[in-house]
Parts: sequence; C-alpha cells; structure tokens
Amino acid sequence: MNNALRLAGFAFAVLFVQGAAAQDEKPVATATFVCDDEKSIVAKFYPDDVALTLSDGRDLSLPQVMSGSGARYANADESIVFWNKGDTAFLTEGSDETMTFKDCVAD
Repeated sequence: MNNALRLAGFAFAVLFVQGAAAQDEKPVATATFVCDDEKSIVAKFYPDDVALTLSDGRDLSLPQVMSGSGARYANADESIVFWNKGDTAFLTEGSDETMTFKDCVAD
C-alpha cells in the first residue's frame, strides 16, 4: 500500500508539473474580439487549448475539440463552448447553448 501511495503522489506531481508547464508556454496567437452588447473576449491560442478572458471578469481555459469548420473549444460537459472561424467568434453556455458572447469580431 505504501508503494501505491508513492505512485499516486508521483502521478499527481507529474500532472501538476505538466499543468504548470502549459501555463508558462507562450501562445501561438492572441486576439481581442469585440462583441455585441459592449462585451469582449481576449483569446490566447495554444496548440491544444485556448485561454479566454471575458469582459465580465471570468478567465477560462478550454481544450480544443472536434469541429467541422473553424476552431471549437469546450469544457468536458460542453456547457461552455468557444467557436472561432477567421476573425469571428462566439461563446455559448449552458445545456441550451445560450449565446452569451455573440457577433464577436477581431479588433
């Protein structure tokens, strides 16, 4: 059992270090999107995810997921989804996919 605890601790440490390394990675691209209703999204794009700063004060990190067109990023249950295609973007939230940041265009 002692070995199992050591192994679990090691696995946690590896995951923690990998997460910290990802935070230190420089973004591939950064864009500021100006949206309807005087909202905005700052998006920092990384190879496998996006870090969003929303004008309502929230910071989100979403992994890239399958998309038919453009780039799509979502949390595990897809209750938050960020779509980006060219210089446009939008954000949906909730099971009903309410568009909370819409008609966003790169500034």
